[in-house]
Amino acid sequence: MYNRTLGSSILTVVAVFVGALILGFIVVTLNATAGSALMNFLRNDIFADVGEGGAPMLFAKIFLNNLEACVLLFLGGASLGFVTLLIISLNGMVIGGVVALVGGERGPLFMAAAILPHGIFEIPAFIISGALGISLAHALWAEFKGNGDVAAEGESLGRTFLRIVLPLVLLAAAIEVFITPYVIAVLL
Repeated sequence: MYNRTLGSSILTVVAVFVGALILGFIVVTLNATAGSALMNFLRNDIFADVGEGGAPMLFAKIFLNNLEACVLLFLGGASLGFVTLLIISLNGMVIGGVVALVGGERGPLFMAAAILPHGIFEIPAFIISGALGISLAHALWAEFKGNGDVAAEGESLGRTFLRIVLPLVLLAAAIEVFITPYVIAVLL
């Protein structure tokens, strides 16, 4: 059941993420006020102290922030998946909105250079974490119905998180801090 559930969970999370990404892109494209509010939120609440402490501190902040998001995506499965789906939706909408804003101002090449180097590791980490959360929700539901063992399934899912998600988040943070800026500089 684990592999089938994880596969269908990945499809569910990808569908929700892509749908939210498109929605975020459309909302910001059609509503300048929403785009302005999004950029103010990101600038003042998310990235306010990002530059402090140099590259090693930035690496640690990005790694821990993304690891926290992935842990919440995974453990959100304990809410029968509602928290997981909410977090993946919000992340998709924010990314879609940022792509609309920054891509519109700086162009698609800039967006590709800014997202792809680390995004090829970070986005799968989020998707896999979300899928593990949805799989945890399935295991919890199976236990409620009397034909599952959520503890055993949770242990297996947790090992998958540590084996796959943790290295992806670590690699993505390193690339985002130490490589992505150079890719942007070279391409632009």
